[in-house]
Amino acid sequence: MTARLAPAEAVIFDLDGTLVDTAPDLARATNALRAHHGLAPLPFERIRGQVSNGGSALVTLALGLTLEDEHHAPARQWLLDAYEQAVAVESRVFPPLDAWLDEREVIELPWGIVTNKPRRYTEPLLDALRLAPGALLCADDLAVKKPAPEPLWEAARRLGVAPEKCWYVGDHIRDMQAARAAGMVGVAVGYGYIAEEEDYRQWPADVWFEDCAALVETLRAR
Repeated sequence: MTARLAPAEAVIFDLDGTLVDTAPDLARATNALRAHHGLAPLPFERIRGQVSNGGSALVTLALGLTLEDEHHAPARQWLLDAYEQAVAVESRVFPPLDAWLDEREVIELPWGIVTNKPRRYTEPLLDALRLAPGALLCADDLAVKKPAPEPLWEAARRLGVAPEKCWYVGDHIRDMQAARAAGMVGVAVGYGYIAEEEDYRQWPADVWFEDCAALVETLRAR
């Protein structure tokens, strides 16, 4: 931890790989895309490491298609349509964050979500998991998305807390870049969807947590 780590007056989370473990459902859609093209399924861990990079990265992983390939966009839409049919079959809040969210109701600490996931897929997921953040900013809500700071600023405004009093928790370097740009405390988590070759401790964060239990312990203490 650094001296900059201040007590949180609000906590804002990234969604996939930080608050909710969505990889099983996204992996199923990714392998369904491969099956549609007559390909064998990929190991779960290979897919998991790319989930936070979005649908385009999953298409590239699944089919080897770059963004410039004319077949990439239709394949991406096929994958997302398959995912939309089953966004919360196996997805769960990471434990013990699920217990902490119940405790948060008692201590009345504001919390929110800022995600680069489109609202079309986010809202059904949150409804299924019975999650009701005080602020929710999705990829299509503003003209810009992370790593731009504006979605974080808007979440803080809706929560009624100054940005510098907020923690932003994420599992991708763009999350920490957004937190730094927004003037929030950047909290990097190592349990999320991080590629094997990437070192999350090199991200521009204020604090790093290897596992979810350590994050929750600190949230409870502060």
